[in-house]
Amino acid sequence: MAAALEAAGDPFEEKLIRVTLWLKKIYGDVPIPEYEVNERTVDILHEVMECNEERDKDVMLLVEDMKDRATKYEAETEYWRDILGESLGLSVGSLSQEATTDLTDLVESAMELEVEDTSLTSFYSAINYMSSELYETKSKNEEMELKLKILTRKLTSALRLEKQLEEDIKEIKESQEAEKAKAEIQSKNLKFLEDKTKDLKISISDAEAELVGRGLDQSLTHEALMKSSEELATLLKEIEPLKKELASYHDLPPSIPLALVKVEEARKELKALDEELTREIEALPFELT
Repeated sequence: MAAALEAAGDPFEEKLIRVTLWLKKIYGDVPIPEYEVNERTVDILHEVMECNEERDKDVMLLVEDMKDRATKYEAETEYWRDILGESLGLSVGSLSQEATTDLTDLVESAMELEVEDTSLTSFYSAINYMSSELYETKSKNEEMELKLKILTRKLTSALRLEKQLEEDIKEIKESQEAEKAKAEIQSKNLKFLEDKTKDLKISISDAEAELVGRGLDQSLTHEALMKSSEELATLLKEIEPLKKELASYHDLPPSIPLALVKVEEARKELKALDEELTREIEALPFELT
């Protein structure tokens, strides 16, 4: 496994190899269920694997400790059995059935509780310690189960999101294909119209040439008419200021003598106004210094 991890090099590949080996170890001969291999799912499975391995490590340490304690207590049992048999002449065969049963229960309880001796204080202390350890183990297991549920929920959400993304990508591809097909049709239609326009221009040119050959006036051809239309538009723009200037003369009399009379009247009126202004200025009081 170490060689495979060194060969992988990439962190994602390393996680994938570890997760794959862990799943093979869990399922054994049963095929591993299929799952979508991507960075998110591998990260989630890697977290679950680490939690599982950590719990297994704790259990193995606890088992090893229990075995060591059992071996120690068995050795002490043999030691005290020899002392009791040699010094006091006590043996399992010399005790009553009830005493043997009580002694066996006491020994098994002491071994189970891992006490140093069979005093009542040791038993109470061991029971309290084991109750506390049981509570901590139970709390840790509940915490691990909660974390496992959260990771499972995240994995389910990731798989659902991945499926939705795949559907969105599929819809986008279908839409792009439809747009591409539509663009190709429009391109073909544009090409057809361009070709048709060229054909029509050629036909018009040929028809005009034929008509000119039959004696048609050049000024009646399509190009000549278009040129005349443009020249007419230019002339209309040039005439517009002249029309405005002509409109300013519409108020004058229609004959020159009448126009002269009109001008003379205006001059007299201007002169009268000038004289009136002069009188008003002279009437103003001035102070000489």
